[in-house]
Amino acid sequence: MMLRLIDSLMGRKRVLIDANERAIYLHKGEVRGILGPGEHVLPNRRGMLKLEWHNLVRPELYSDYEQILFEKAPEDVAAHLTMLRTSATEIAVIERDGVPYAVLAPDRKLALWTDAGPWKAETIDIGEDAAVDGTLLKRLQKSGLLADVAVIEVDRDKVAILSIDGVLVGQLGPGIYGYWKAGRKISHKLVDVTRQPLDVTGQEVLTRDRVTLRINISAEYRVTDPVKATTEVKDFTDALYRALQYAFRKTLGAMTLDQILKQKVTVNAEAAEKVRADMAEIGLEVSEISLKDVVLPGDMRELLNQVVSAQKEAEANVIRRREETNATRSLLNTAKVMSENPVMLRLKELEALETIAGKVDRLTVTNGTSGLMNDIVKLSDDEAA
Repeated sequence: MMLRLIDSLMGRKRVLIDANERAIYLHKGEVRGILGPGEHVLPNRRGMLKLEWHNLVRPELYSDYEQILFEKAPEDVAAHLTMLRTSATEIAVIERDGVPYAVLAPDRKLALWTDAGPWKAETIDIGEDAAVDGTLLKRLQKSGLLADVAVIEVDRDKVAILSIDGVLVGQLGPGIYGYWKAGRKISHKLVDVTRQPLDVTGQEVLTRDRVTLRINISAEYRVTDPVKATTEVKDFTDALYRALQYAFRKTLGAMTLDQILKQKVTVNAEAAEKVRADMAEIGLEVSEISLKDVVLPGDMRELLNQVVSAQKEAEANVIRRREETNATRSLLNTAKVMSENPVMLRLKELEALETIAGKVDRLTVTNGTSGLMNDIVKLSDDEAA
């Protein structure tokens, strides 16, 4: 109490700074310096002392007096602050006690309280190479410091086509990559290089004889040159789709319906050859191409069914007439043989008699010299009795 009274009478003030605190002090409106831990006795006549307190929990220096402090108290700045600067083509990765703490973008400066460290800065020149070192990328990912990094993840069976500021840089295989953004536009396109199916369904085609068909086409393709496939055309899948449409429409449109139905395999081969040649020029390998379905309109299907039914009926009539002719010819041959051979005729008579005998209880036969078939055969149960 007495000490405070004495200080007041002498126009001074005692200030206690904790270990995790720092203070910028001003007297008569002028910046005087930085106060470190401990007790400080400062002039304070007529309340001319002003303090700006800082907690080291927030390591960065944010103060309205920063620039003046550097000019008026350079020794205090050197003792208490760690200054970091980057040029227009540099990135600084700041570590705190060996762990990434922050990333300082190009053409920036940052003041850190030295005792909040220890601090270490890795300066990287990104003027020519924007790629982030793989080990550093993992450390930045772990620390969540990716605001200034474009991360590209490429899965297995894919490649990435990389562009920087709209200029093609190259392609990336499976893995994780990082690129410093820092005023750049980093873009990429993922391309699947495995074999892929493509179906073109419900395409209407007008044949040469003006029959409207609906066709379904299937194909399998693989990207063999990802750079070509993504630069030669806007969308290589759409390019293949349109090539299949055009090739089959052109081929089928020059043929009649009968030709299409009879030469489906040939038509498929001719159209497929054209598609493969065109797609090879944009980095696509097209393997399987097939004309899966040729669908006729309802009235045309009914008409064709009638035609097929008539053809089958005609074929059946031909077969029946052939069989009847063969049967007549066989009977004629049999009659001729019997007329020339009495014994054969007699055997046939006996066969007929045997058939009749099997159907009656009693049979009376009177045989004459002119043959059995010229006799009178009387079958009567009453006379037999």
